[in-house]
Amino acid sequence: MVKAALLDRLEGAPAAVHRIEGELGRDEGSAEYRLELTDVGTFDLVLLGLGPDGHIASLFPKFPSLDVRGRDVVGSEAGFEPFVDRISMTLPRIRNTHELLFLVTGEDKAEAASRALAGDPSPGTPGSLARAAEEGTTRAILDRAAAAML
Repeated sequence: MVKAALLDRLEGAPAAVHRIEGELGRDEGSAEYRLELTDVGTFDLVLLGLGPDGHIASLFPKFPSLDVRGRDVVGSEAGFEPFVDRISMTLPRIRNTHELLFLVTGEDKAEAASRALAGDPSPGTPGSLARAAEEGTTRAILDRAAAAML
């Protein structure tokens, strides 16, 4: 979806895109993505959506995967539709970026956007825990409906 909507429209191709191959399943996909990120330092950009429950990157509210440290990738059960196993970068890896960009649309995301972007950090709203590293920038682009409670 990001490739078709954004990346294919760029004048120059990005130097690298690190897509998670979720179709491989939680275990094999996690192992492959760990290898993919082996020699990758700080990302230039991490693009995140936000679920109506405040989840990001398949890191769901109050799930143990929020507490994973010491590795870049974690597999998880689904906490939101579609209910399939998930693969995600861990919070420390997500934060290791020069720019973290949220793209949020829809009225059903307004409350979560308010908690994630204007509320206190909380494991009940994983989006509130996702911020670029100290030297990085965190930005959010929201449509009017998603921004209604900000």
